[in-house]
Amino acid sequence: MNVTKDIRYIGVNDHEIDLFEGQYVVPLGMAYNSYAIIDEKIAVMDTVDKHFGDAWLDNLEKELDGRKPDYLVVQHMEPDHSANIVYFMEKHPEAVIVSSAKAFVMMQNFFGRDFADRRVVVGEGDTLCLGAHTLTFVTAPMVHWPEVIVTYDSTDKVLFSADGFGKFGANDVEDPEGWACEARRYYFGIVGKYGAMVQTLLKKASALDIEIICPLHGPVLTENLGYYLETYNTWSSYGVESEGIVIAYTSVYGHTKEAVELLAKKLEENGCPKVAVTDLARDDMPEAVEDAFRYGTLVLATTTYNGEIFPFMREYINHLTERGYKNRTIALMENGSWAPMAAKVMKKMLEGCKNITWAENTVTVMSALNANSAAQIEALAKELCK
Repeated sequence: MNVTKDIRYIGVNDHEIDLFEGQYVVPLGMAYNSYAIIDEKIAVMDTVDKHFGDAWLDNLEKELDGRKPDYLVVQHMEPDHSANIVYFMEKHPEAVIVSSAKAFVMMQNFFGRDFADRRVVVGEGDTLCLGAHTLTFVTAPMVHWPEVIVTYDSTDKVLFSADGFGKFGANDVEDPEGWACEARRYYFGIVGKYGAMVQTLLKKASALDIEIICPLHGPVLTENLGYYLETYNTWSSYGVESEGIVIAYTSVYGHTKEAVELLAKKLEENGCPKVAVTDLARDDMPEAVEDAFRYGTLVLATTTYNGEIFPFMREYINHLTERGYKNRTIALMENGSWAPMAAKVMKKMLEGCKNITWAENTVTVMSALNANSAAQIEALAKELCK
């Protein structure tokens, strides 16, 4: 695939993978993107996952048409992008690696060699001339590893964005949900903790004339770039993307679930535009995390368990807090047969989150719904739907 006349896509699609990074379910597979810039000198942008080295090099050879690559630009050292560095350098002993100083330290850690005799170290604002194309390197530390650089080609106005603007899913499979759903799950699962660093990178990108974004995962973005940039700005500034309420719950014997279902019904009756309900023990945890950041209000409902909270709820809250959850309204529902503690524990776990508005009404279910707890649910629904 030609990205432009001189920039060729040489990435691969993975349809065998079940869990990305050992934890994210990827039913549509995964893409590992790589690009070749064909000019007076040839630059290859990143490698691919270790299982696809031969397929990737075959793709490259087809684009080289007998020529030899001059540079391998390594933007990110995570193994799904860097695993074939040594293989590439052995196949092309004339090539030079271009990357950040920290990336070469990581190469020593991963491969036992740092290519000291075949490297060019670049930092903020450094350039590499290929002929008609000049590449400018922009540092992007902690988006989402410390060594990351992104690369801007001023000739074709292309931003090679490393893991930024990536999404789950192979590129040869149509995603029925479009770009945003799996891009959002990818962002908040993998990059979400580093919103401040993404904001810094977006500010740098705003000074560039960008017409195409080439990420390391997912499709090349060529149209309506303002949408993608603004969406990333919302995500990385922890803004509310969509109006709505998420109810995340755990239930042991079904009574907490019954209370949640009643709340969802009352919210809809009171005119709330969107109510998303997720069972943390059964539904996809990363998707539940994604929804918490997508919508402006979160209801947490769980049982008191060993004087604490149910394990899946603890895991969920840990996911939120380690990603800097903020700028939201939170309501609490608890269940306990003799000494309800869940609301207190959940609030304690979330006390470090910034700019949280706590709902005035907290629902306490004593074993099973009764008139008192149903009235509390009614009051909470009216408060959240004001």
